[in-house]
Amino acid sequence: MSKNAATDHRIHNTLAVRWSPYAFSDKPVPAQDLASLFEAARWAPSSYNEQPWRYIVGIKGEGDTHARILECLVEGNRAWAQNAPVLALGVVVRTFSLNGESNKAAEHDLGLASANLVTEATTRKLFVHQMIGMDPEAARTEFAIPDHAEAFTAMAIGYRQTSDNMNQALIERDSKPRERRALSEFVFADRFGNPARL
Repeated sequence: MSKNAATDHRIHNTLAVRWSPYAFSDKPVPAQDLASLFEAARWAPSSYNEQPWRYIVGIKGEGDTHARILECLVEGNRAWAQNAPVLALGVVVRTFSLNGESNKAAEHDLGLASANLVTEATTRKLFVHQMIGMDPEAARTEFAIPDHAEAFTAMAIGYRQTSDNMNQALIERDSKPRERRALSEFVFADRFGNPARL
């Protein structure tokens, strides 16, 4: 099954082949590959080089962090994310370390770091499914996240499950074609809503 993006303009193949499956294999992720994913996140750009991202990582079979992250997810995400060999929480630090003032770019910069992580994963034939469906306060309690930070997203990381005995509902979800808005719907000129001529 090919899930390559049907792009209107040429983009790098790594971006075209990236997608987020629901069906994960229990095959472990090599430690060096996992370290490289977070190294990619490390080198993301950020406002004032603040790097307001933190990640809490749980590897299945190593301690209880994987299970504790799983408990912070909404029930619908728990059902499929439990199969992923790696779960992570993306934590945003909302204040600047220099002066304690609010960092309005913090969520944006966490997104940039996570995008780097996802892109690096794709080059290694790994898949990442990002989730907003989680309970930030449960994560705060479970992982002693300080008040100036918040668990903002979660990620399932691993290899896609492709065997015939996988959950049929997940097969159907993963088989749906990928769709995106046309450029004319989000790239504007002159005023909001006026499509740019690209």
